Amino acid sequence: MTDINHITHIYFLGIGGIGMSALARYFYTRGVSVSGYDKTPSRLTSELQEEGIKVVYDDDPGTLEVMPELVVYTPAIPSSNTLFRHFNSHNIPMQKRAEVLGIISSGIPTIAVAGTHGKTTISAMLTHILKVAGIPCVSFLGGISTNYNSNYVGDPNPRWMVVEADEFDRSFLQLSPRLALISNIDTDHLDVYGSKEALTKNFASFANKIHPGGSLVGKKGIAEKIGFTGRYYSYHPADMADYRLKDVELRQGRYKATIEGELHIEGLEPGHPGMHNLENALGAAALAHQAGVSAEKIKEALQSFNGVRRRFEICLQTENVVYVDDYAHHPEEIRACISSARAMWPGRKITGIFQPHLFSRTKELAGEFAESLSELDELILMDIYPAREAPMEGVNAQLILDRMTMQQALYCPREELLDLLKKRETDVLLTMGAGDIDRFAGPITQILKNKALS
Repeated sequence: MTDINHITHIYFLGIGGIGMSALARYFYTRGVSVSGYDKTPSRLTSELQEEGIKVVYDDDPGTLEVMPELVVYTPAIPSSNTLFRHFNSHNIPMQKRAEVLGIISSGIPTIAVAGTHGKTTISAMLTHILKVAGIPCVSFLGGISTNYNSNYVGDPNPRWMVVEADEFDRSFLQLSPRLALISNIDTDHLDVYGSKEALTKNFASFANKIHPGGSLVGKKGIAEKIGFTGRYYSYHPADMADYRLKDVELRQGRYKATIEGELHIEGLEPGHPGMHNLENALGAAALAHQAGVSAEKIKEALQSFNGVRRRFEICLQTENVVYVDDYAHHPEEIRACISSARAMWPGRKITGIFQPHLFSRTKELAGEFAESLSELDELILMDIYPAREAPMEGVNAQLILDRMTMQQALYCPREELLDLLKKRETDVLLTMGAGDIDRFAGPITQILKNKALS
């Protein structure tokens, strides 16, 4: 195991990734010299550079000023990368991000948030609850918390570490938390696991890594699904559970409810919209309660929680047009996003722009994608964002289009998207996807503003 406490220079391969940049910020705030490489500039890499971290976009070893003592990399970086091969040939210690995160967490009582959906929002909510309660924590988030404008929240002497327990690449098996949450286990990452059964078994392995005396919080039914026999607390927005909701009301797109069971909070109105976020707030409240936070502080924090960038982020809202950008890249997340939009803006026409993420995910879930996207009034479908994958024969956006039951669906190449939007009238517009569709958010917002002015 690498002794990360005495390292003076760390290099990050793929530093612009959401998980990598949080880790880079952690070390940088601790006085470590941090630099890194990423393939393309982004909003995140620009922010890192503004904070003082050197980032390069050329994998030429000539860009290195000094040789690092440790290289941290993500599975998205291919072994053919020139810098990867350079570090390897010089015997520089190299570790995956998940391994380094596991080393850090071994020295701090950890709360790990797992599940196919909801990890980022629940982790960000929990972090905000701990901060409002005055409990020092260090948090590694999979998105930019609007309250803190960062994916990293730190304290020099943390009482808790909050971390997303990512199932991709079996990363969450590097953690041994005191408290853990599993929000759901839906089919995903079959490129890693091969089957839903193997995915579920790995969630069971994650739960079994909880410290003796620790607890698992899970949506009702999770413990039975994974065969967990340790200390367990269930939560559910409608059914009987240890933490549950009652008196749920929807007013002008905002939900209000009472939490009852192990914790009692009346008149909870989370600061972020959507029924799925009310459920996320319930999960975060259950975790915080298990961590010793009072009901009063939990309520105060959840009501002042401002959300996470790209999690139902309202980029523009006028009388005539609404634009929301969302990270939704799984059929269930798409369904939740569309449902939230219908609740907030009832009776209005909803147009969705979707960029599928990964060939393997599209191949496995094409039917489910078509079913959830058919809940839109109109769909504009982009090409698949490949991320770490090579193309698969016969797997493209048409695979989804062929299965759509909603007629108002069309394919649009990315280079034609903005011109298409200039010509079309939209009412409520959603952009959804985990690739680089977020780079269109600024230009789309401007197009819609220009239309409103004209």
